[in-house]
Amino acid sequence: MSDKIHKTAIVDSSATIGSDVTIGAYSIVEAGTEIGDGCRIASHALIASGTKLGCECKVFKGAVVGTIPQDLKFEEEESTLIIGDGTIIREFCTLNRGTKGGGTVTSVGKNCLLMTYVHVAHDCFLGDNVILANGVNMAGHVTIEEFVGISGLCLIHQFVRIGRYAYIGGGSRISQDIPPYILTTGEPLGYYGLNSIGLKRRGFTAEQMSKVKRAYQFIYRSKLNLKQAVEAIKSDIELTEEIRIILDFIEKSERGLAGR
Repeated sequence: MSDKIHKTAIVDSSATIGSDVTIGAYSIVEAGTEIGDGCRIASHALIASGTKLGCECKVFKGAVVGTIPQDLKFEEEESTLIIGDGTIIREFCTLNRGTKGGGTVTSVGKNCLLMTYVHVAHDCFLGDNVILANGVNMAGHVTIEEFVGISGLCLIHQFVRIGRYAYIGGGSRISQDIPPYILTTGEPLGYYGLNSIGLKRRGFTAEQMSKVKRAYQFIYRSKLNLKQAVEAIKSDIELTEEIRIILDFIEKSERGLAGR
């Protein structure tokens, strides 16, 4: 056993442990797990069967990663939790693996930050570079696309989709889809413009942001219904990549758009 694995840690002999991995006191790594190179697992953490940690991940004290879903339909089917390279899971987070009803996989992307007491339920999908602040709790089958930021104590209903580069204010109850690039908060959730700071940080140009803003004026600031707003966007705005992403998101939305 490596001298970087504490003598009180319990690591199943069938677990696949990469190089330069640290496992702290009293942590448990169950059978059927994969721990990538350079991972740091603090004390009193549980890495449960079916978990696959990428390289250079950090799991802090008391986190419970890869346990069975909190879903009465779960029948002990084989399923997984996949966590991308460089993701940080802070103290007392809980992440459940998937079910057959959702493809058997829960997936967290690369370079995500899950702050204290975050819960990621079964069959959720988180894209790369997602930041979830303290106490964000999600139900099953939630999709969060890349570069989304969610403030503390937000509750996310099952099957909700949150579009890329969106930002959601703290304490929000999210029961409908949040389209890409926007800032939303309040009770009920409202549209508060673009996530301008986030977009600028990620290199979006003023021209790109202007077109996106124009699209959302049709969606949220006009008297058009959603179908009419979509037609207005298609006829009045150049169909850049960002505009196509917005239109595709709307077309695939099953829960409706928050704030409308």
